[in-house]
Amino acid sequence: MFRRSESVPFAFLAEADTFRSNVAPPPRERSSAGQIAGRWLLGLTIVAALVGSLVIGMPALSVDHSAQTQQSQASQGR
Repeated sequence: MFRRSESVPFAFLAEADTFRSNVAPPPRERSSAGQIAGRWLLGLTIVAALVGSLVIGMPALSVDHSAQTQQSQASQGR
């Protein structure tokens, strides 16, 4: 839409990547004990949920050998 009438020298563009500001960002606020405990509790809850779902889901993932033998015996009797 807008076009510059004057050209920009290539050296200026090359130096733009190496430009560093002399203004430092403000220091980060330290987390309170309650925030740290909350993060730990949230992480522990997520891990416990994953482990619980794995424990509850394991019987559904296991192969039931007794059902397969019954089915094969029924197919042999025909």
